[in-house]
Amino acid sequence: MSKIPLSFNLNPPFGGLAGPSPSAAAAAGAGAVQPVKDRKMASAEQLVLDLCDPELRENALFDLSKKREIFQDLAPLLWNSYGTIAALLQEIVSIYPYLSPPTLSPGASNRVCNALALLQCVASHPDTRIHFLNAHIPLYLYPFLNTTSKTRPFEYLRLTSLGAIGALVKVDDTEVIGFLLQTEIIPLCLRTMEMGSELSKTVATFIVQKILLDDVGLRHICATADRFYAVGQVLGSMVTSLAEQPSTRLLKHIIRCYQRLSEHPSAT
Repeated sequence: MSKIPLSFNLNPPFGGLAGPSPSAAAAAGAGAVQPVKDRKMASAEQLVLDLCDPELRENALFDLSKKREIFQDLAPLLWNSYGTIAALLQEIVSIYPYLSPPTLSPGASNRVCNALALLQCVASHPDTRIHFLNAHIPLYLYPFLNTTSKTRPFEYLRLTSLGAIGALVKVDDTEVIGFLLQTEIIPLCLRTMEMGSELSKTVATFIVQKILLDDVGLRHICATADRFYAVGQVLGSMVTSLAEQPSTRLLKHIIRCYQRLSEHPSAT
């Protein structure tokens, strides 16, 4: 049998034709990931800077809200960048005149909802949540929850606003609940639970549920008969409406609210 040609040798001397070792491949892979991460961060930083330019803001809002899940630490970047939160709040207050009478256009609704999505990002991040509360930013969203128009632009506006509040209560934090109880969040949620879409009702009921699950929240709602019956009446009407339009997801939150209310002595 003839000898194997050197070019086919499985163990060439000096590693001439051998592939990289596993450790070298891993190092090369890590090195390739870092530039990608750096490019993403640079892109996010530029878009955040664009928020402060009125001519570039609309596109920046759209891109950041669409890609916010892939930008790591976007919330601290938004909060700590000069003028950024002020620009987002400017977007919010600019549409107040269109709430009553309800003349909000779909385009204006989409634009402000992109700003609200970025505020939700800030509300959900552990490093910026308390700053978000201390600045009383949730109060800027309450006019949107106070609307009654059932058109798509207003429904989208309510849902996105509820999403920001829902991000606050998702993590069990008595300080968050205490802040919300000092505001009109419960009546506003009850209103949405009565007249919103199924998805808005679900998020609003989830917020009430999370308030009830906190001992401070439960005591607050059960402190007076008016509060207790207001919540109970809305929950009851929702159960009745579910007979016509069933929703397992919504019913789950309603049952949890009832269960939590039943744990307070006032409910017996």
